[in-house]
Amino acid sequence: MSKTGLPPRRAAHHLLEEITGEGRLMSELIGGGALDHLAAEDRARAQRLATDALRGADRADRMLKPYLKKEPPETVQNALRLGVIELVSGEAAHGVVNAYVEIISLNKHVSSFKGLTNAVLRRISEEGEKGWNKRANPLTPGWLRQPLVAAWGRKSVEGIEAAHFAGAALDLTAKGDASVVAEAVGGVLLPNNTVRLKDAGQVSALPGFETGDWWVQDAAAAIPVQVLDPKPGMKILDLCAAPGGKTMQLAASGAAVTAVDQSHSRMARVKENLKRVGLKADCIISDAFDFTDDGFDAILLDAPCSATGTIRRHPDLPYAKDGSEFMELIEQQERLIDHALTLLKSGGKLVFCTCSLLPDEGEIQIDDALERHEGLTVDTATREKAGIDPAWFTEEGGIRLRPDYWADLGGMDGFYIAVMIKP
Repeated sequence: MSKTGLPPRRAAHHLLEEITGEGRLMSELIGGGALDHLAAEDRARAQRLATDALRGADRADRMLKPYLKKEPPETVQNALRLGVIELVSGEAAHGVVNAYVEIISLNKHVSSFKGLTNAVLRRISEEGEKGWNKRANPLTPGWLRQPLVAAWGRKSVEGIEAAHFAGAALDLTAKGDASVVAEAVGGVLLPNNTVRLKDAGQVSALPGFETGDWWVQDAAAAIPVQVLDPKPGMKILDLCAAPGGKTMQLAASGAAVTAVDQSHSRMARVKENLKRVGLKADCIISDAFDFTDDGFDAILLDAPCSATGTIRRHPDLPYAKDGSEFMELIEQQERLIDHALTLLKSGGKLVFCTCSLLPDEGEIQIDDALERHEGLTVDTATREKAGIDPAWFTEEGGIRLRPDYWADLGGMDGFYIAVMIKP
């Protein structure tokens, strides 16, 4: 670990620059080696700093605004955001201020702002945690907030934003008895039998990791398979399978599972996960539209989507994206539903799900699918499973999950789920 703390701070600043300026995702940056030059402890600190700054960016900006005559360049604003996050969390003001002044000084394009950086962060240090706590929860960037308010109403969106700001606990899906896993890891059981840990520490050090007793999976992400209700011997296709949490759920039921994904690296991860937990599935690397085997009893289609339901875990998303690619994703989802139906036997189940908060990627997709396919119906018989509140049932027969649901238990990712029956 660095003695000065400057390397992880510079790395965190670089992450913010790439996310807010270049539209790149945190996972893409870290997977591409953006933090590989740091020691392990500094890597963790840099990622944590950047994540916290993104999660609290709107609140940080509001705290900074009284001290800025006009908004500085984004590079400076990102340094100030990081400084705010550290100062309000109790870091020594002297070290924090000096570090971000140096970061600005080292950038010739904005070095003239080092005096402003110094003055503003010193003022923020005087406000400290008290000033931070009197500000409202951070708002979602406007390009996403507007459609969310239109869909769910302002009060509900405020609840969603509170869940986003709070972040996410670690959720585990048990291969066997969930209560045994909960006791072993010191977690609590959620209504759908997901095990939740608030302070998990290192995942691989938890009891049951080496023996494959569980895998990491948000509670909401476990519900699509639970409402599919797989049975031993069923022939089930997991289309767009990576990273494999749902594949493992299906395999654990005793079903004969075929997992398809077009990414070699992501499918390698699916195979690794299956091996660790001692489960089997036929893993095929293929574009979903090129896969033509048919006669499946059930298909799980976790379609590519905006991922707006995962902001609790990925606060970079609303800063890296602007919604411009959503129409292409929506059209792809339509095509995937149509293709999946050709692979399903008559009377078979198609579970469509997306980790999205947008009705265009959920409720509206199902309405449109029912119009395109005569005789296609939505099965509501399994909606009672998985501890689902009837208030989450939707008009067309699906299930809407939101981050503000189970708020007293720590929330969940946003998801939409519907079970369709092929005529």
